[in-house]
Amino acid sequence: MTVRAVKTAGIDLAASAPGTALAIIEWGEWGARLSSVDVGVGDGEIVTAVADCAMVGIDCALGWPDDFVEFVGRHARGERVDQSHDEGIAWRRRLAYRETDRDIHARTGKLPLSVAADRLGLTAMHCVVLLDLLGEQRGGAVDRSGRGGVVEVYPGATLRVWGFERRGYKKDAGVRDALLASIEVDAPWLDLAGHRERLLSSDDAFDAFIAALAARAHERGLTPPIPREHEDRASREGWIAVPEGRLADLGPAREMV
Repeated sequence: MTVRAVKTAGIDLAASAPGTALAIIEWGEWGARLSSVDVGVGDGEIVTAVADCAMVGIDCALGWPDDFVEFVGRHARGERVDQSHDEGIAWRRRLAYRETDRDIHARTGKLPLSVAADRLGLTAMHCVVLLDLLGEQRGGAVDRSGRGGVVEVYPGATLRVWGFERRGYKKDAGVRDALLASIEVDAPWLDLAGHRERLLSSDDAFDAFIAALAARAHERGLTPPIPREHEDRASREGWIAVPEGRLADLGPAREMV
């Protein structure tokens, strides 16, 4: 009997390659090792690098709200928009946020940026292209609900759930340094393998690293299931996988083959 090493990838996606970061973690009976972390990666490089990864976590909305898509479609066809459920600001919020955004807000207190009405539009368009490429590589369309080998993740909420939240970590390398120190205490089995300075110098690299950890949690079934009533919508809108429990729960792999 042997122990099979498993790889997970984390992608901090930006509107274009210069701001996009990719981290890959290898998991085995000995623990986990950050095998690579790069910033400024293109789609082709990503697809090649994640080919043998069991789970890929992407920090970007994988779809748009159903209500927003219907709204834009009605407007494009010259039809009246539907305000039968609510109106005013409540109606606009329903258009702006996905079901998973509301779920994450209720669970963690953090409200994701709106892919329909915030600063994510160009990045989400990039994500559509990347999902197509990953689907081609994996032999079928990516399941946006996370039931395949690709899942949407949210590093900020993941850090909060694991008890590592620090305000300002995206702008302050000192805050990232403190976060890494806390992570290393909770996960002594995690080897940064010489990449610590890269994580300190780039918040994009840091988020990709957390995304790869979150991908491992999802791969091991340590994220809550999608409520049955939202499964269909999640297949179109996407669904954010935020872990339950602690980082320590990931522990050394026990993948027997």
